[in-house]
Amino acid sequence: MTTMTARLRLGARHSIDGRHGLGAFELPAHHLLTHAVVVGMTGSGKTGLVTVMVEEALRAEIPVLVIDVKGDLPNLALAFPSFDPALMAPWVEPTAGDEDGVADEPVVLEAARQREEGLRAWEIGEDQLAELEARSTVRVLTPGSDAGEPLHLLSALERRSSRWDHDVAGARAALSAAISLVLRLTGRDGDPGKSREHALLSVLAEARLRRGESAPLDALVPEILEPPIGFIGALPVDAFVPARLRGELAADLNTLIASPSFASWRTGRELDVGAWMEKVDGKTPATIVSVAHLDDEERALVLGVVLEEVLTWVRSLPGSARLRALIVFDEVFGFIPPHPASPPTKRPLVALMKQARAYGVGCVLATQNPMDLDYRALSNAGTWVLGRLQTDADRARVVEALGEDEKKSQLGALVKKLSHRWFVVRDAKAPELCLLQPRWAMSYLRGPMTQSEIRRARAPR
Repeated sequence: MTTMTARLRLGARHSIDGRHGLGAFELPAHHLLTHAVVVGMTGSGKTGLVTVMVEEALRAEIPVLVIDVKGDLPNLALAFPSFDPALMAPWVEPTAGDEDGVADEPVVLEAARQREEGLRAWEIGEDQLAELEARSTVRVLTPGSDAGEPLHLLSALERRSSRWDHDVAGARAALSAAISLVLRLTGRDGDPGKSREHALLSVLAEARLRRGESAPLDALVPEILEPPIGFIGALPVDAFVPARLRGELAADLNTLIASPSFASWRTGRELDVGAWMEKVDGKTPATIVSVAHLDDEERALVLGVVLEEVLTWVRSLPGSARLRALIVFDEVFGFIPPHPASPPTKRPLVALMKQARAYGVGCVLATQNPMDLDYRALSNAGTWVLGRLQTDADRARVVEALGEDEKKSQLGALVKKLSHRWFVVRDAKAPELCLLQPRWAMSYLRGPMTQSEIRRARAPR
């Protein structure tokens, strides 16, 4: 099956009044080229639906990059290949008051029974579970932590890429994002178009990278104090960034280098989205970048760098009319806010929503709170999946984003009445609205995973 003909079996389709079952809900994979937005309040089943979408993409051999903010999506690593209760036992929550903190056998057996009954009701048996395990692989990257695989966020700066030999524009974009992160960590402006410090560091780093060397911060600090160049642009270095300001920048970078917490951001896997999307031993990959352990400011900085690298990778691809990869961002609230707010994540997210489809890459953005989203960007989405929304303001904002007349649209009334795990779907390529009841997830949804649990999930079963 090619991704031109692949159909993502998400659950059951029902008539908009909920009275008539219309068979399986199968979303053609290429419909996601025009992106999707999933909206639903807490308890609507939104994260479960996003998990099912990722599972179906993997079954269709479509690689997925998942941005995880709350810690729920690492549950994808718990897609056990059978109904054997022993596989689930370490992950089942014990009953309240259980003294040893380990679920007793009856509790485990009941959880395993519910999982088996739930999956079999959707015609998913052990053959399908084993096939998913055999044909896909899940890895969890944890920037700033070794719970999953550590991620070297400054690899575009401190580890020379072969991209400098064949894709200078892409290499510069990745370098620019890394330098922006470094400057923001020192409390400076990281905007490449406004920051003189950014221009200085970019010129110094690129000179080293073009010579075939790496550009670690330790090597750049002495060059900041005594630049090996005379001019930046048309101005002498001392006129562009005076020696006093260069000294302050060097001192702040040295403090950053000496920080033990910063050291964890400079070790681990390279930030290479293209490599993440390649098959591993013939298996289709799902790469989860989990930032649940970081604070809000760190999340924005880290994901800004990751998304800039995603955008650079997308732009390096040839055009395609098939879905070659999927980018999934759960809980996007706060990362793509309306004007004038502009966190580091906004620019690459807006660009991906506008441009990625031409390169065969689809985006799925999900949120509980639709109020603080830039709907000018999200209006590029062709598929909207709407769960229950409690407030009038949330419902009105979604109807507005879809370009419908609030007084005439039936969407507001529909999403107000929805029950748990029911969604209204508006697909630009489908003739009419319908209801979706998502299938049971093949992964065991045990809730947000802690750092220690992510570490434990990496161990061989």
